[in-house]
Amino acid sequence: MADRSFTTIENHWITLKDGTRLAARIWMPDGADRDPVPAVFEFLPYRKRDGTSPRDESTYPVFAAAGIAGVRVDIRGSGESSGIIDGEYTELELANACELIAWIAAQPWSNGSVGMMGISWGGFNCLQVAALKPPALKAVISIASTVDRYNDDIHYKNGCHLSAQLSWAATMLGYQSRSPDPAIVGGDWRDMWLQRLEQEPFFMEEWLEHQRRDDFWRHGSICEDFAGFDIPALVVAGWADGYRNTPLLAVEGLGEKAKALIGPWVHKYPHFAWPKPRADFHGEAIAWWNRWLRGERNGADSMPSVRAYILDSIKPATRRDFDPGFWIAKREWQQPDMQCFYVEQFGTLMDGMPIPHAPEHPVYLRSPLDTGTASGEWFTLKPDAEMAIDQRVDDAGSLTFQTAPLTEDHDYLGRPVVKLTLRCDAETANLCARLVDIHPDGTATRVSFGVLNLAHRNGNAAPEPLAKGERTTITVTLDACGYRFRKGHRIRLSLSTAYWPMVLPPPEDPGLTIDLASIGLALPRLGAHELIDVKQPDNPDPLPKYVEHAPGSTKRQVVRDLSAGRTRYEIHEDTGLFEHPGTGLSTRQLRKEVWSIAPDDPLSMTGISTWTCDMQRPGWFVRTVAASSISCTATDWIVSASVIAYEGETEIFRKIFQEKRIARDLM
Repeated sequence: MADRSFTTIENHWITLKDGTRLAARIWMPDGADRDPVPAVFEFLPYRKRDGTSPRDESTYPVFAAAGIAGVRVDIRGSGESSGIIDGEYTELELANACELIAWIAAQPWSNGSVGMMGISWGGFNCLQVAALKPPALKAVISIASTVDRYNDDIHYKNGCHLSAQLSWAATMLGYQSRSPDPAIVGGDWRDMWLQRLEQEPFFMEEWLEHQRRDDFWRHGSICEDFAGFDIPALVVAGWADGYRNTPLLAVEGLGEKAKALIGPWVHKYPHFAWPKPRADFHGEAIAWWNRWLRGERNGADSMPSVRAYILDSIKPATRRDFDPGFWIAKREWQQPDMQCFYVEQFGTLMDGMPIPHAPEHPVYLRSPLDTGTASGEWFTLKPDAEMAIDQRVDDAGSLTFQTAPLTEDHDYLGRPVVKLTLRCDAETANLCARLVDIHPDGTATRVSFGVLNLAHRNGNAAPEPLAKGERTTITVTLDACGYRFRKGHRIRLSLSTAYWPMVLPPPEDPGLTIDLASIGLALPRLGAHELIDVKQPDNPDPLPKYVEHAPGSTKRQVVRDLSAGRTRYEIHEDTGLFEHPGTGLSTRQLRKEVWSIAPDDPLSMTGISTWTCDMQRPGWFVRTVAASSISCTATDWIVSASVIAYEGETEIFRKIFQEKRIARDLM
């Protein structure tokens, strides 16, 4: 069938029932007024005009050419939409999404069937909206998302406080501070901008008020009621991203209503993600939409339950453009058979279970608090040092146990589990467990990791202080992985009490006494599977090219000040200055983030993240500078933020979010 011609509507106003006017960009197949079409809806705060325009322009024209309308809407207070954003995935946001779905379905060009998709924020809210069952929503595609907002997002992980929480709060403060485009909103742009600057929230304050898995986090977590979720969901993620658990959790919870696709990728759409190989997302999506929005019997509903790329003995590198491996399919997903290992008396990992009632073999572990600088970002946007690098630097501050060289290949798919018994002289401490591939030359690749705040050992809703000095058995479930350990390699288990800067330290640093005789490692065998091919994109370079006025750059470094006894982890990101050739709008964002800690003092931890966001056309220039910071005492988290706005060289707005102290809750 020949591609259908289409029209791009750069901006269309949709007025909600409460009077808020939202800005939409629409890709409309020609003739839809005579022959109505299905539509795909995406609802984000990331600005259709500039923020997501490259990826939108890589996908929605392809959908439109296949006879599927695309409707990309900015959330209130974002881009050119009026109003003020009120948080992440709020009841208001989800209600607005349901209203927009009904609006789309009622248009004369619509066949009444709507799909919803997105990555990250849009991947989250499409699952959450689907759980509300708006009548016209027939299917979703969710990429790099979560089914559990507390435990698989940028905030907390098994009760540990992730540094990504400050990073993302700073990012959103910077993103939301940007001006609407005068070319769309006209002379009201400055008033809209000032209102936005005055009223935008600092998300970090609200997130820190909820350090347990309470109703705030249960809202929007579809794992609370998998049985009530009845909309087909294609759930996609990459092993190099923080959201790697979601596809398997979705299939386990939703059964045949969900299909999982997991590649080697960072936090990007599969048709332009790194590392390669990529996947033909356009073909996958169009087949999914045609099955559920048009009723085509094309087999999309009978795909294997899980398709996954098994990484084959990857080596860390300064940039990973391609990861060796192979695609497999599981027709039906079942809990894996686990291969068990134990630690024998000399510290070697051996096949089998720990010996019951073996004499206690205590070993004290107190990692330097800067252990973890090889961890990379929690979620990754580029295949460079944002990904985990060679683990030997972190293994130096860890207890490590490894097998003898393997006599055959070992293939795994699923979530590893570590179980052990320990003692602690404080009410809580953090424990990190990493699964590492040791290559014959000694290179160490992180395959998976898990962290646990020991006060959360029995659940995240009601933490329980440790009984000081008493034996406590704990279980750490690591993140999902798909990996082949090659013959001649070694499997290593690394344990540490710190994983900084990814995980912020607890108020005390007592160390742990671990019983080596109790340690058990269970790895999920790949088991029965089919070897498959996953089609790669026809277009190897699908993103549009914009006009470059200044190149981008990135830099990460760890600075250990031996005289002062402090370690700094520094991030510098510059997107470069690029002009959209169709709109003439040029944008640039700069991120500077610095984390600091003394390796022997958990209360010395500080973090500051600053975003500078520029927008310009000839004769018009605006800039915002948003800064957010965190520090701590033994009893409190201390956060503050500021936003400064400039029109040309003139400062026109300044807001200081006063320093706020929020009590630490067993964290």
